[in-house]
Amino acid sequence: MEEMYDVIVLGTGLKECVLSGIMSVNGKKVLHIDRNDYYGGETASITPLEELYRRFKVNGPPEPMGRGREWNVDLVPKFLMANGQLVKMLLYTEVTRYIDFKVVDGSYVYKAGKIHKVPCTEEEALASDLMGIFEKRRFRKFLLFVVNFNEQCAKTQYDIDPTKTTMRELYRRFDLGPEVMAFTGHALALYRTDDYLDLPCLETINRIKLYCESLAKYSKSPYLYPLYGLGELPQGFARLSALFGGIYMLNKPVDEILMEDGQVVGVKSEGEIAHCKQLICDPSYVPDQVKKTGRVIRAICILSHPIRDTNECTSCQIIIPQTQVNRKSDIYVCMVSCSHCVASDGKYVAIISTTVETEDPEKEIQPALELLEPVDQKFVSINDQFIPKHDGTKNQIFISRSYDATTHFETTCDDIKDMFKRMTGATLDFSDMWSSDNSDFQE
Repeated sequence: MEEMYDVIVLGTGLKECVLSGIMSVNGKKVLHIDRNDYYGGETASITPLEELYRRFKVNGPPEPMGRGREWNVDLVPKFLMANGQLVKMLLYTEVTRYIDFKVVDGSYVYKAGKIHKVPCTEEEALASDLMGIFEKRRFRKFLLFVVNFNEQCAKTQYDIDPTKTTMRELYRRFDLGPEVMAFTGHALALYRTDDYLDLPCLETINRIKLYCESLAKYSKSPYLYPLYGLGELPQGFARLSALFGGIYMLNKPVDEILMEDGQVVGVKSEGEIAHCKQLICDPSYVPDQVKKTGRVIRAICILSHPIRDTNECTSCQIIIPQTQVNRKSDIYVCMVSCSHCVASDGKYVAIISTTVETEDPEKEIQPALELLEPVDQKFVSINDQFIPKHDGTKNQIFISRSYDATTHFETTCDDIKDMFKRMTGATLDFSDMWSSDNSDFQE
């Protein structure tokens, strides 16, 4: 193994595999090592079902649960925005040749103890009980403003300076009340907290535009989900890397990261040394170079029924805005099923996630658990969140951030692009890479 590589990657989480694939495509010599015997790291899909029970030290599974190999259960719940950054990365790198996707059936928001469908069409908006009749008209006017907004065209900006006007002021401009503000900020712009209200409105406008553009692709919802689970994504990028010469080693321990004069020079494993110029890794490989920023609780729930009040959806997202449950951050529910090849026939997998705020995390997710009852089996994990202490430019060790509680990949892609820029000095720009012929994505 004593060879020189441009990049050594430790861990096979999605971020690490995407960067490995992109580096390989760009002609870099890449070695990818993971101490685990499976792909995906934090973003793995666990199969068979018996392995999930072993992982969480739960007795079972009870019968009947179908064949264990029919299950592919995600550890981190995420959907892809149909017009989002990760889809553009998949299309640009042609990783879509390895993965099939389905459109998620619906998106819902929690209000006053009930869940309501996030309107997908003008007809749904008019019929929705999320808003009163007058607010619907004002909200429609607001959405038309957002959809037509162009940062380069002053005529579309209603005399608003998007770099100075706060989002709170913009809502006030359209006379939108607190309920509509909560629904828009959390179910459309997908913010976890209300901190965005007092920041310049440009980012929020772009987030809502992304939601609307993604929704326009397929009309049912703005989200996509890969058949056989999210673990297919890192494996797809791993195949891409291998196609361009990347070398993968699973079940390979990392004994030491070798340094000289304050810079990484290689990795030692089982007595062998591989040299490198740069190193990419997840926080677990360099605990002394990351700091804890909080915790996330995730609860994997196996159900024998669709979630009530979702029109028998086989897949959906539910957002519980923080203000509805007296919290500082939102609670998310992602649900998929046998129709996505992740569960046995007639079974559903719903995953709850949120940022931990108290000393009793399970109590914090109780409002979401009540929406899922009855639950056949529950698996709870509480994970620390880490960010790197440095940007990697001095020691050439580039560390990814932990996966947050959001149920989309936009923050994941922001981290990938940030790491790429720090490594290469170049911008990873997928803004013009969307193809209008999306034969790789199915209804």
